Order: sequence, then structure tokens, then C-alpha cells
Amino acid sequence: MSEKLQKVMARAGFASRREAETWIEKGRVKVNGVVAKVGDRVNEDDKIVVDGKKVAAQLKSNHERRVILYNKPEDQVCTRKDPEGRPTVFDRLPPIKHGRWVAIGRLDINTSGLLLFTTDGELANRLMHPSAQIEREYAVRVLGDVSKEMVQQMHDGVMIDGNMCRFTDIQHFGGEGVNQWYHVVVLEGRNREVRKLWESQGVKVSRLKRVRFGPLFIPSTVTKGRYQELPRKELEKLLKVAYPRIEKPQDAEPAPR
Repeated sequence: MSEKLQKVMARAGFASRREAETWIEKGRVKVNGVVAKVGDRVNEDDKIVVDGKKVAAQLKSNHERRVILYNKPEDQVCTRKDPEGRPTVFDRLPPIKHGRWVAIGRLDINTSGLLLFTTDGELANRLMHPSAQIEREYAVRVLGDVSKEMVQQMHDGVMIDGNMCRFTDIQHFGGEGVNQWYHVVVLEGRNREVRKLWESQGVKVSRLKRVRFGPLFIPSTVTKGRYQELPRKELEKLLKVAYPRIEKPQDAEPAPR
């Protein structure tokens, strides 16, 4: 059985399908030593090379999807290599033989908490796409007085950087004096959206931690800087979010454990 080259590259975590097509058009991809063309199909015996690096074909018959949950510390950046030499979230991840880990979304350097990685680029793209409308829950410590009117404004929506941003849920979790804790929920992963919403009300975010992505929470056993491979039951929950309107496709089966 063969599949489109760009789909195989996406699943292997090299790029989205659209990016893969661009790479193919630029001549960066070879199949069995020949420069590939958009529309080419490959099977499990074909040798795929991107910029000199071999890609495992990972077709439906042999693809094993892996997803890990990582508890990101505040001082790490979400890039593979940082020009300033700062530690990255990829430094602590387990090595894999073929392909690479793909981050499902990002957290800025001052934000800690739940970050997912997968070997399946197609799954990552589905979960990151705005149309997926996946809830992301954050614990936020704010510095300043918060009124009911401010909370209502953030519920209703605030125009930020040309986009209407809003919290779909805001819950007060206590605190002392001007340091108050809230849990908030957003449906998209726009850059610094949570911080900017609070700052639009004149208060400062002093701590920010993501505690939930869709159906997944950080287990108490996964402390900062550590990761856990998703057990089958949790992976099934994530796949239902990624493929909500159809039966799980054959190649969406989690790897056996």
C-alpha cells in the first residue's frame, strides 16, 4: 500500500503537509535517490531523504504513534536550538530512532506546565488547528485588584493584536491581598493570549501555568522537568478530540503498550 509523500513526511514529524509540499517543490526531498515531485507516492520499502536526513516511511501497516506529556519549567524555550544558548524543552525528551518529536503548541519561557509532544506530525497539526477548539486551562496568579466588571469584560472579549480574545471560563481560586489565583480557559493557543487579556485590564500576571490541554491534566507524579508517555486510555481520549466527527481511522490506533 502506498501513500502520498507529503502525508508520510507529516506523520513522521518533519513538517505539516503544506510545508512538506513546499519542501518537495524546492527539491529538498529525494525518494530512492531521485528528487521528488509533488504528488509522488511512496511505500514502506522506499528510502525518503529530507535535506540529507532519512525519514522512516511510517505507513499505516507499521506506524506506531507516541505522545508524551511534559511538565515544562519556566526557564525553558520551545525551540529545538536557541541562539542564546538557553535550555530548550527538547533537551529532556527521550531519543527516538526515526523522525523527531513535534511539540503540540508552545509555551513562552515564563510559562510552565503541560506541554504535549508526538511523533505524529499530522496529529499535532490537527490538535493545534484553531478549528479544533480545544480547551486550554491555565492557573494564573495576578497582581492587582480584580473587579467583577473586569472579569465580565474578559468573558465578553477584548480586541488584542487585531483578534477578539476571551476567556470561556474564569474561576477564582483564592489568594492573599493583591496576589490572587484564578483558573482560566481559552480555546486557541495565540501567543501570550492569557497574559495579554489580564494586562488589558491593568493587572499583572506574576505566575502562569498550563494545567490542562483538552481532556488531559498534569498527573501529580510528573514534576517539573519530567515527562510521561501517555497510557493507552489517555491517548484514546486525545485521539477522540483530534478525530471528533469520524470513526478513528486505521492509522490513528495508538501504539500497543
